[in-house]
Amino acid sequence: MIGESPLQLALACAVALVASTLGGLSGFGTGLILPLVLVPLVGVTKVIPLMAVAMLLTNGSRVIAYHREIDRAQARRILVLGLPACLCGAWGYTLLSAQWITALLGSFLLLSVPLRRVLRRAARPLSPAMQLAAGAGFGVVNGGVTGAGVILISILMSAGLTGGALIATDAIVSLTMGLAKVALFGGFAALDLELALLGLLIGACTVPGAFIARALLARLPAGLHAGFMEAVVVVGALMLLVRGLR
Repeated sequence: MIGESPLQLALACAVALVASTLGGLSGFGTGLILPLVLVPLVGVTKVIPLMAVAMLLTNGSRVIAYHREIDRAQARRILVLGLPACLCGAWGYTLLSAQWITALLGSFLLLSVPLRRVLRRAARPLSPAMQLAAGAGFGVVNGGVTGAGVILISILMSAGLTGGALIATDAIVSLTMGLAKVALFGGFAALDLELALLGLLIGACTVPGAFIARALLARLPAGLHAGFMEAVVVVGALMLLVRGLR
């Protein structure tokens, strides 16, 4: 798998660094952009397990870069119901055919653009009980697709988190759920050694992005990259859906 498409692999590694830097500025985006270059490399049925491994390093590097700013109380509140819900979503993914996975992933990526805008406009303070319920909803979606960070970011913003605390808390929640997904995919034979190694390679390419983003965070206007990222996601999602129809 890895040696068959060296140019695609090199492109995926380059995109991983760029996507991680963009994602590190806002807390989401890496999981939306990377699948668009990974699907041609590994196939749609393997992209979610591969992303689960890669995002361990992505989110792990953000935890290290922003560890002093983690809001542990908010993270625990999201994970209480979110973690078991994530496992349910990941288990459901292992039952889907390639056609359903293509439709699910392409549709979610396409809908993520208007979803981000709706959630941003509708953001309002959430009670602790509402945060628990929102964490469960995010967990189910996060278990079965990649790029669901836009939902988590909206939940945490509604809890009053901003800046480094927002990125850090998003990262620790995503890392915890990612570890659970990797364990489940391995147990259901959806993740083999070769795919895991490729995931680690892609993930390693994302690590510098967290520290680049941290250096840029205080210097760039918020949301500067959002328009570019949205355009890439929309075009890629449409291409993925067209490929699935064929």
